[in-house]
Amino acid sequence: MKIVICGLSITSSWGNGHATTYRALTRALRARGHEIVFFEKDVEWYASNRDMPEPPFCRVHLYERWQDISNLLRRELAAADVAMVGSFFPDGIQAIDLVLESTSGVKAFYDIDTPITISKLGQGDTAYLRRDQIPGFNVYFSFTGGSMLCELQSRFGARHAAPLYCSFDPDRYRVCEPDPRYRSDLSYMGTYAPDRQKKLDELFCEPAIAMPWKEFLLAGPQYPAQMAWPDNVRRIVHLEPEFHPYFYSSSLFTLNLTRDEMVKAGYSPSVRIFEAAGCGTAIISDAWPGIETFFKFNEEILLASSSDDVISFLKMDEGEAKKIGRRAQERVLAEHSAARRAIEFEQIVESKAPLPQSA
Repeated sequence: MKIVICGLSITSSWGNGHATTYRALTRALRARGHEIVFFEKDVEWYASNRDMPEPPFCRVHLYERWQDISNLLRRELAAADVAMVGSFFPDGIQAIDLVLESTSGVKAFYDIDTPITISKLGQGDTAYLRRDQIPGFNVYFSFTGGSMLCELQSRFGARHAAPLYCSFDPDRYRVCEPDPRYRSDLSYMGTYAPDRQKKLDELFCEPAIAMPWKEFLLAGPQYPAQMAWPDNVRRIVHLEPEFHPYFYSSSLFTLNLTRDEMVKAGYSPSVRIFEAAGCGTAIISDAWPGIETFFKFNEEILLASSSDDVISFLKMDEGEAKKIGRRAQERVLAEHSAARRAIEFEQIVESKAPLPQSA
């Protein structure tokens, strides 16, 4: 198939989780013989932090102004078997209009931010999707599963809402030799978000203060400059994806924290949780509805609701922690690899493709 995608970014992972998601999925689809064309707006903050300017598994069209790219997009869509627009694509409204009026075989929306999208649609239209556009898609792919899929269909008129969770690439996210630069008892990787900060303070900073002999490592941009950190917390402002496996493999435990909207919706695993599991790292996570469908509690993942929980886990025998990490790795290799997602994508798209005209 020829698959045309309009997405937030694939060339830069700086401050967003979209790029790694698109990279994993498109790489796996290309390995299965499909042709991928990706449209990305060339914005300054990604241009100055571009860690994959020319992905080898897809053709990328970077553009500055919509009027410079719209005709090219029309031409690519004319020969597309699948046309997909992703959430937070800067010119999403215009791109969707072109997709819906095109002759592309299957027209899809990929919502990597479903709870946020639904919240915005409830208040009015979002900047990247109009409510009246939703029924035009053959498939509404969602990062979030559970009851939100039913809401997309019953409340917003989606013809078919299907989960397409994030995934990880086992060839890249695997157990690596520990790197002294990333050595820690507890790590956390995540961009600053105001609605996550309270949990970060309680489940990361408070244990660091209580256990000054332990090493804590935080990687992620956009934290306020005036923010104070415990003495035993080291900071990495931005860590490029090629170093993520070493980051996780050098951590005895890693922390997973979830945005408020995702917690309320449930069934919203982050790409980081699968990547960390792929590296065999024991994960301590906050709780959210549906997490038990992805990992078994206390066998494949540890849940924390207070700093005391985290402190207790950090006292765990190292061998037991590694067993939890290995079981999580086995789970994600079986169910959440990029190759598995590519197959799911194919199956859903093929079920919605128009039947060939009879002779």
